[in-house]
Amino acid sequence: MTNRRKFLKKASAGAAAVSLPVLWPTGALAQQWNNQPEKGAKLRVLRWKRFVQGDEDAYIANVKKFSDKYGIEVRLDHEGWEDVRPKAAVAANTGAGPDIILSTNDDANLYPDKLVDMTDVATYLGNKYGGWYPACEAYLRPDGRRWIGVPLGGTGSMMVYRDSMLKAAGVNAFPKDTDGFLKMFQALKAKGTPGGMALGHATGDSGWTQWLIWAFGAALVDKNNKVIIDSAETQKALEYGKELYATFVPGTLSWLDPNNNKAFLDGQVSVTNNGISIYYAAKNATDAKVKELASDIQHANFPVGPVGVPTEYHLFFNQMVFKHTKFPKAAKEFVRFMMEEEQYGPWMQAAGGYISQPLRAYEKNPVWTADPKNTPYRDAVKNMRPAGYMGRLGYASAGALADFIVQDMVAEAVSGSKSPKEAAQRAAQRAERYYKV
Repeated sequence: MTNRRKFLKKASAGAAAVSLPVLWPTGALAQQWNNQPEKGAKLRVLRWKRFVQGDEDAYIANVKKFSDKYGIEVRLDHEGWEDVRPKAAVAANTGAGPDIILSTNDDANLYPDKLVDMTDVATYLGNKYGGWYPACEAYLRPDGRRWIGVPLGGTGSMMVYRDSMLKAAGVNAFPKDTDGFLKMFQALKAKGTPGGMALGHATGDSGWTQWLIWAFGAALVDKNNKVIIDSAETQKALEYGKELYATFVPGTLSWLDPNNNKAFLDGQVSVTNNGISIYYAAKNATDAKVKELASDIQHANFPVGPVGVPTEYHLFFNQMVFKHTKFPKAAKEFVRFMMEEEQYGPWMQAAGGYISQPLRAYEKNPVWTADPKNTPYRDAVKNMRPAGYMGRLGYASAGALADFIVQDMVAEAVSGSKSPKEAAQRAAQRAERYYKV
């Protein structure tokens, strides 16, 4: 048991990780998993390029542990987020490529018939570690029965800001409503320290546009998957978005996921939305000027809009096993192994709060309390709305998200390339192609 509770050293920080308390039974439930990988198995795994070095280091270490334990060679490939999705689509369409892909949101719903049924793995892990959060089931168990993938976790999209710059602009506390949020951005621009958020095809960071429409009571579809984006609520959201965009630093229309990180660390913006990677980079920087930023960086939840309730959107990660794999049992064993506490706990620690857990038991991971600035990211997956809200997830929701329909609508309206009405009408037309009966 002592070895079971030991964590990896955090390669990035050079400090020993703290072990998790045992929160789950280790007897009968732990013995329910019975799977024997194929002899001579080899696996190819594709995942995103790291934004946090500790994430990548610990994941690679866990892959080596798996290979050493089972004698299974694992080839690990890394691609940018924008490249993982098309490579997954090629693998699905050609029946060749990686055996396992770590992808985003509900991409698995684009080709569920091409994926190995992972119900046995998901059930085992859910029983052992306190259950999956509702958003995980919504994304990867859309029929309520079969799991088409296994949740990996998520990256919280929180507001990241320079506390000193807010105070210099007369903002002493981060706003909790959209009116105060707009006034804050306006004050920061007037002070010469503007903010900015991504409006390009950023897989993670352009997701704030989902928060924007939900905050005003709008949605792409209703609970019956009827397209309702061309609505009065959407108009209000887009008019608000125009005022917000007017305060942004130039260039956000083309920002992808790395751009706001760089802009913040370079001092071009004082507030943006992001995972914890900006703070992580500052804390671990070798450049003294960048390292000094860490003490000034704070995190906050997105404000609540006129709808009156939080409308959080976060980037969700899934693990898909493709049917073309020659070694499905080995692939299942890999996914299970990587999600077990002995591997997953140290990975969370090394990622420094970049990964928010999908299983309830991991809420107690010490990473969330070791640094109070990490804590806002703890409940990202627990509180998130799936991207296909309010509708049922499936091919239509996955296709609409992959096509950046909401992001494009917001970008068109706030930049003035289309009126809010024209942008909403175009979004509705594009969505109908996916949600047509």
